Parts: sequence; structure tokens; C-alpha cells
Amino acid sequence: MIARRVVVGVLLLAVGLYALCGVAIFLLRWVDPWTTAVQTERRVQALRAHRTYNKRYEFVSLSNISPNLQHAVVAAEDGRFRQHHGFDWIEMQKVIEKDIQEHKVGRGGSTITQQLVKNLFLSTERSFLRKGVESALVPLVEAMLTKDRILELYLNVIEWGPGIYGAEAASEHYYHLHASEVSREKAARLAAIIPAPLKRKPERMNEYSAEILDRMEKTGW
Repeated sequence: MIARRVVVGVLLLAVGLYALCGVAIFLLRWVDPWTTAVQTERRVQALRAHRTYNKRYEFVSLSNISPNLQHAVVAAEDGRFRQHHGFDWIEMQKVIEKDIQEHKVGRGGSTITQQLVKNLFLSTERSFLRKGVESALVPLVEAMLTKDRILELYLNVIEWGPGIYGAEAASEHYYHLHASEVSREKAARLAAIIPAPLKRKPERMNEYSAEILDRMEKTGW
């Protein structure tokens, strides 16, 4: 009897949290987030390590983010962003095949929508549980938000360095420019540090930024 109550309680809690996330996603159609789960995670990590934490985060509209940066990020992180519905099965298959060939687990192949969900509601910790929750929320995001809004949210909330969140803060920190002023080359360098923002620096991303520029050119940008 006790075990049954525990199971029912856990299920009700899960359903409640899922519904709460659904409401939050619906509100994101109009409301810009003032913080995210990953931003909170970084603040807690800094407190535990007794480090100074300076957060730079300014939300700007998609129209105030250079098309160069928009295209560079899509080319780098999710080339089929406009074609899929949250999960890029083609890219996932390529990643799995590469992992099998190299006998290791490599990059995740996460889409922009998946990364947005992780940043907004979850954490940077890698686990099957996190992936499961992420996969459950992605369809809600794709159903309730437009592709432009998803991209706008993503470009504004993702981590671009220690305490640096979003395109505006990143552009100002690395290049002393507004996000609307970023050139094609600088955009590629900013996009190149997204996979490891706490370790990478734009000025060191010569090879990968060149690859991103090539991808952009092949898509007509």
C-alpha cells in the first residue's frame, strides 16, 4: 500500500511538473525569461566554490541580432533547424554511425530546440533522465512557439563564456559591439565557441570558424 502511494505520488508530481513546464513554454510566446536553469546552476556552482559570479545577460529581439550571427549559429549547431520538428533524426543517425565506427560516444547531435529546453528548464549534467525530460518537453516547444521565437530565445539565453549569456552580452564582451553589428567572420567565431563556452575563445577558433563560414556559404549566406 505504501509503495503504491509513493508511485502514485511520484506520477502526480511528474505530471504536475510537466504541466507547469507547459504553461511556462506557452507564456514564452510573449514573455522573455529573466533567468534560466543553467544560469541558476552556474550561480550555485560559483557560490559552492566561493568564486565571484558576474552575470551579463541582456535580452534583445531577433531583429536586433545580426543575420550573420543567426546564420552562423544555425550552420554550426543545427543546419536543418528550419526543416525538422525538434529532433533531427538524420543528424542523429550520422552521430550514432560515427560513434559505432570510432567505438566511442561523441557529440550529442542535439538540435537548437533541445538545447533551448536544456538551458531553460534543466542543467548541463549529462544523464539519461535529463535526456528523457528534454525529449518530453521538445514537442511542446515546437508546438507552441514559432521557429523564429525558438531561435530568438536560444540566441538570448545560451552560455557564451563565464557569466556571459546571450548574443548581446557575448558581442559586447568579445568585440565591444552590439549583436546587430557583428560581421560574418566574427559571427562564425562566436558560433564556434558554443559547444564549450567555458573553455573556448573566439580568437582561437580559426579552423572551426572557417568550417562554419564554409557551411554558411553552401547555404547561400
